[in-house]
Amino acid sequence: MTQKTLSDLLNWRYATKKMDPAKAVPQEKVDAILEAVRMAPTSSGTQPFEVIVVKNPDVLADIRKAASDQSPITDGSHLLVFAAWDNYTNERIDDVTKLNVEARGEIPLIHDYYGNLKANYVPRDAEVNYAHAARQAYIALGFALIAAADQEVDSTPMEGFDPDTVDKILGLRERGLRSVVLLPLGYRDPTGDWLLQMPKVRKAHDTLITHVD
Repeated sequence: MTQKTLSDLLNWRYATKKMDPAKAVPQEKVDAILEAVRMAPTSSGTQPFEVIVVKNPDVLADIRKAASDQSPITDGSHLLVFAAWDNYTNERIDDVTKLNVEARGEIPLIHDYYGNLKANYVPRDAEVNYAHAARQAYIALGFALIAAADQEVDSTPMEGFDPDTVDKILGLRERGLRSVVLLPLGYRDPTGDWLLQMPKVRKAHDTLITHVD
């Protein structure tokens, strides 16, 4: 953990284009990033996604082929694959209810709340539910990006991949999951990354933000 401010961290991080394959991220730093993912807020506390941590070189090579040959996938030491639930089911929501009861006790509010959730979510189209679950995974992705910066670990969020192929490589569909976004973790290669020396480009505050007082 650094002593930098949040603003410092956000200015330090960037979408690393070239990682140094000789430098591996220590496990304790990966664990800190994964804990931030675990603690991220999600709709109704459902956490409707999983994170698959890939280190196997052969699997990484296969995923790279399905991701437009983006080198950080194999040059980084870890790849986080955020995979969302393919649907909301009674069983999945019941599991969330059970977690709440174990932590907070048997109170009617919990059963009423998640019973209402089942009544609203389960009948919906599976694609609607998957899209909702995927948005929750993106919230966790944001936490992972900031946590990685806090650990001074480089990362690159990636959507440019064939999800069907990645799902097949990792056997996700059989587990009721669909890949949403990839996040390689590693360390920047200062001599090989064309983006590193370029200034960060963001819209001005007044262009991006509207205040309603």
